[in-house]
Amino acid sequence: MNLVFISKHIVPTGYLGITLFPFIFLKNKELKEDKTLVNHEKIHLQQQKELLVGFFYLFYFLEWVVKFIIYRNGYTAYLNVSFEREAYQNECNLYYLQSRKIYSFFNYL
Repeated sequence: MNLVFISKHIVPTGYLGITLFPFIFLKNKELKEDKTLVNHEKIHLQQQKELLVGFFYLFYFLEWVVKFIIYRNGYTAYLNVSFEREAYQNECNLYYLQSRKIYSFFNYL
């Protein structure tokens, strides 16, 4: 069971949702119906569980810093973080999590 909440204050400006284990926060209640967005966030929940939550955030931050140095652009760095690449490339496949192998984000480094 996923806990989805609505909070325009927790979700950063420019984003529609954010996953902070074990919760998914969306910008507004209409987004709960966006299956693609919710699936994207569920992929992040699985990634966070695999890395025991804390290591997910550490790895995410360090990878973002490296990508920022490479691309010199925060948004481009964000799009190239392995966790985001996996989530964006599979968000439309609503059955992805059923067949996803553990630590699949490593394939997107």
